[in-house]
Amino acid sequence: MVWRTLGASNFSICPNGSIQWIWDVFGECAQDGWDEASVGLGLVSILCFAASTFPQYIKACKTGNMDQALSLWFLLGWIGGDSCNLIGSFLADQLPLQTYTAVYYVLADLMMLTLYFHYKYKNRPSPLSAPINSVLLFILGTVCITPLLSITDPVAVPREGFRGRMLLSVEPGNKPFTKKEVIGFVIGSISSVLYLLSRLPQIRTNFLRQSTQGISYSLFALVMLGNTLYGLSVLLKNPELGQSEGSYLLHHLPWLVGSLGVLLLDTIISVQFLVYRNRSAATASEQEPLLPS
Repeated sequence: MVWRTLGASNFSICPNGSIQWIWDVFGECAQDGWDEASVGLGLVSILCFAASTFPQYIKACKTGNMDQALSLWFLLGWIGGDSCNLIGSFLADQLPLQTYTAVYYVLADLMMLTLYFHYKYKNRPSPLSAPINSVLLFILGTVCITPLLSITDPVAVPREGFRGRMLLSVEPGNKPFTKKEVIGFVIGSISSVLYLLSRLPQIRTNFLRQSTQGISYSLFALVMLGNTLYGLSVLLKNPELGQSEGSYLLHHLPWLVGSLGVLLLDTIISVQFLVYRNRSAATASEQEPLLPS
C-alpha cells in the first residue's frame, strides 16, 4: 500500500516518538494516550458513518416508500457535503485511507439517491425515470474509477514536516496559511454548511407527514454516534509542536461546527421519532374495536 512507504524516512520527525502502525497508516504522531484515544475514536466514527446507510437500505426494501419518507433535499445536501470531502481529499493530498473513505461515503450516498428515485418512479411512473437512473449509474462509475486514475506514482513523496489530521492541518508555529490550507478550510466550511442545511428539509418533511414511517432510526443514531466520536477525537488530539490550543481549534472549526451542529439537528429528528411513534401508537389503540363482553 502507498502509505506503507511513509514511515521509514519521516518517522523521526515526531517530537516524542509515536506508535509505528498509527504513523504508517495515518501519518500522525501518537505522542501519548490522548493521541491514541483520538485515533481510536476517529476509527470508530468512520465505522459508524460507513454502517449508517445499511439500515436505511433494508428499511427502503421493506416499506417501499423511501421517496415519501426522505426529503430529496436531505439526500442532495448529504451527498454535497460528502462530495466536498472527496474533492478536498484530492486537493489537500490526503493519505489513501482518507481518500478511499471519502469515496466510500459518496458511493453510499449515490446508492441512497438511486433507491430514492427507484421507488419514486416505481410508485409514480414517469418517462424521466430511465434517464435519471442512467445518470446516477454514470456518476457511480465515475466516482469508482477516479481514485484509480489519480494514482500515477506508487512511491509516496516524503512530507515536509509533521502533519495533523484531516484537511485543516497547519504547520507548527505561527506561519501564515498556505494555499492548500486555505482550500481545505473553504471546502470544510462549505461541507459543514451543506450537512447542516440537509437536515432542515428532513425535519420539515417529518413535520408535514406527522410521521417518520419509512425512515430507519439507526441511520440517524449511527450518524449521531459518529459525529460525537469524531468531535471527541478532534478535541483529544494534541496540538502540533509550537501550536497553541486556540490555534488548533480555530483551524478545525468548520469540522467541529459541522459535527456538533448536525448532532443537534439529528437530536431534533430523534425527538420527532419519539413523538410521532407515541402518537401513532395512541391512534392505533383508539381505533381498535371493543370486544363484546
